[in-house]
Amino acid sequence: MNEIEHAVRLLKEGNVVGMPTETVYGLAGSIESEAGIKKIFSTKERPFFDPLIVHISSKEMAKPLVKTWPKIADLLADKFWPGPLTMVLPKSDKVSDLITSGLDSVGLRCPSHNIAKQLINDFGAPLAAPSANKFTKTSPTSKDHVISEFGDEVFVLEGGQCEVGIESTVIGVFDDSIKIYRPGMITKSDIESTLNDNSIIIDYVESPVAPGQLEHHYMPNKPVVITADIKRKDLDNSWVVPNDPIIACRELYSKLRELDKNDHNEITIILKEEFKSLDYWKGFLNRVSKAKSVDNYF
Repeated sequence: MNEIEHAVRLLKEGNVVGMPTETVYGLAGSIESEAGIKKIFSTKERPFFDPLIVHISSKEMAKPLVKTWPKIADLLADKFWPGPLTMVLPKSDKVSDLITSGLDSVGLRCPSHNIAKQLINDFGAPLAAPSANKFTKTSPTSKDHVISEFGDEVFVLEGGQCEVGIESTVIGVFDDSIKIYRPGMITKSDIESTLNDNSIIIDYVESPVAPGQLEHHYMPNKPVVITADIKRKDLDNSWVVPNDPIIACRELYSKLRELDKNDHNEITIILKEEFKSLDYWKGFLNRVSKAKSVDNYF
């Protein structure tokens, strides 16, 4: 029995597995198993008010999970799926209220990682999968990160280092508007250029229909200080963020975990001031703003 077959068997038994995706590693359970869904929450120590994202392998697998599938959803899925975009739509009765925290909408994502796609296809049904870490703690971007969180409690598929490195962009999709609930690698300008329709209003909005909305999230054990003061780069436990947001996102959680292990009282993250005003930095800034304890930046 290979690793995928073993993971499929565990899922069918109502267990959870660590699943690599291009964003972060997820803690996957079957949406058809109440025991599996509950085990996601208990393993993560996650409160039931925080909804889960459902992972599918195609539009055809996604559509039965929603009441309506607007034309905008078709356009966005054709452009960004598989990839780091989660679309929130009115849920159908096929989706348990446990997954959506009692809300009438569900977040759907089609991951691009080959192992995630194979696992979903071989299992033959969608998988609920939040990040594979304890609630509010730093997200995992490697198998070792997941093992450091859960030890041998969770079987983890090896998928290498995550290519994107931060969680997906989460959007609410409506007939005449898009609401960006959580910024990520797919930006507002990416969505605007794809839809190419000035009548569709696209705004940033925080909402409980999307995960990761708490004030503090993604946090290491040590306090995180964020500053634009480059003079602090010589501090022993500091990270000067690269100028490329793709690289910065890919390295973020690994850096937080690495610096968290060092024998220092705090972690210092140094960012350039101009990053604040740039759309393609919003996903990175969202994550560090929730991971911070103190800042001289935001």
